[in-house]
Amino acid sequence: MIITQTPLRISFAGGGTDFEGFYCKDGGCVVSSAIDKYIYVIVKERFDDKIRVGYSRTEMVDSIAEIEHELVREAMRKVGIEKGIEIATMADVPSEGTGLGSSSSVTVGLLNALYAYKGDFQPAEVLAREACEIEINVLGKPIGKQDQYIAAYGGVRMFCFNPTGDVDVHSIALDEERRRQLSENLMLFFTGTTRKSSGILTEQRQNIDTRREILCEMKAQAYDTRKCLEERNLSKLGHILNEGWDYKKRLAGGISNGQIDEMYESALKAGAVGGKVAGAGGGGFLLLYCLPGKQEAVREALPGMRELGFRLERDGTKIILNARR
Repeated sequence: MIITQTPLRISFAGGGTDFEGFYCKDGGCVVSSAIDKYIYVIVKERFDDKIRVGYSRTEMVDSIAEIEHELVREAMRKVGIEKGIEIATMADVPSEGTGLGSSSSVTVGLLNALYAYKGDFQPAEVLAREACEIEINVLGKPIGKQDQYIAAYGGVRMFCFNPTGDVDVHSIALDEERRRQLSENLMLFFTGTTRKSSGILTEQRQNIDTRREILCEMKAQAYDTRKCLEERNLSKLGHILNEGWDYKKRLAGGISNGQIDEMYESALKAGAVGGKVAGAGGGGFLLLYCLPGKQEAVREALPGMRELGFRLERDGTKIILNARR
């Protein structure tokens, strides 16, 4: 039996510049962090040759081609496992539509578990790259690359997406005090709705050429974010998030709505410095930068919204149980 633990993520700046349509010409850059909320993947050998897949439903099939869970199907094909296996996934939060990168965390965690099952352990770069190949190239999802890379590497990172397709990975140096302070200054609230991100992201991808100037500003924000984190100027992060949210809303329709705008404005009036809706937008989680002394007022300004307490996570995907025969 193999069990992997793969973190979800929050993104601070540069989201959208990790689309191929942008980075193949201008190069993209994002700053993201893994958080201590996870996707778990369990892989176990079966006595017979069947394939059993358990998630929100259960599949029992005789061949890979029959698997309806597309991430499981394509991960098995990528790794080269054809039969006699049980695979189950579990998540700390709803596994779809939250904006925390759960689909890519599933893909990275699956690959990590399946390779370990074969005894063929792969580094973070391979797991991230192959997860991108599955989601973007094979399945044609309208997404970028940052979610796969932060799930594989973990920590607080800057990822630079080069026109060649290569990705440069930079760890952002945070001492223990700054890491703790940054965690304490961030809040996540569930908006009460999940959404299919594909529609928003498809429109965003189609709009790249007409929004290129905005995306270049968002790319510049990623460099500003790295600088403010490394220079102990955490207070600037809230203002970057606020400005970035204004940029983000101009990339496609549906990223925000009246309800989300009202939530966000209420949080700012109560003392939050800035924030954004995580992921594609339209629902999921609202990320806020707010000093601890103002956080109770923000909670009172968002009645009925469930808060998700979290901390920044140092590790990317990892094997937490390896009981191979």
